[in-house]
Amino acid sequence: MATLILVRHGRSTANTAGLLAGWTPGVALDERGAEQAAALPGRLAGVPLAAAVTSPLQRCRETLAPLLAARPELELHTDERIGECHYGDWSGRKLSELSEEPLMKIVQQHPSAAAFPGGESMRAMQARAVDAVREWNARIEESDGSDAVFLMCSHGDIIKSLVADALGMHLDLFQRIHVDPCSVTAIRYTPTRPFVFRLGDTGDFGSLVRRQAAPEPVASDKDAEDSGNAVVGGGAGAA
Repeated sequence: MATLILVRHGRSTANTAGLLAGWTPGVALDERGAEQAAALPGRLAGVPLAAAVTSPLQRCRETLAPLLAARPELELHTDERIGECHYGDWSGRKLSELSEEPLMKIVQQHPSAAAFPGGESMRAMQARAVDAVREWNARIEESDGSDAVFLMCSHGDIIKSLVADALGMHLDLFQRIHVDPCSVTAIRYTPTRPFVFRLGDTGDFGSLVRRQAAPEPVASDKDAEDSGNAVVGGGAGAA
């Protein structure tokens, strides 16, 4: 079956402000995110793409804009099922503030039981994203053959949940996965099992170096790591 390239959107203004963006409108790429997006066409230059599918949110569309400009023949599709988790009442709030909420412990340790107030459950988030991938796999294979490659631009928690599904991991383990902004994850689906060929690949190992604590609002990634928690929404990545 087809090979899927998952791209997390570039670093956004919400990432650097330490906010959980969710579906909040007007969240754009910051300067670093725009640089990451501009580098994407070069990183994927040797990869033929049958199609590109994007979350409807602005930060994903901005991430793909340079790639689409470099490949005017590439058809872009929008699929709400790979849009960000609906965080409901948590949307737009500071991650440092949300870390004090009792629900955060469930999100971190038992996400299959987590449902966001006024939003959706993490199980529902994963289910819709997996359904979207399976349907697009079949569609691309039918139109372009089993060796085709297609791209989806989505969000941190969505991509982590898709990787967990591909690895046969329970959703309760998906917080062990990390994907940086504008990272590339590649999964090839076959009739019997998926194979994960790349995971959160940025071509930059700077994120592996322990960073010194920074003043708010950009300390949330390190704070979460030090506590053994994952950054809900995906975090801002390396500086």
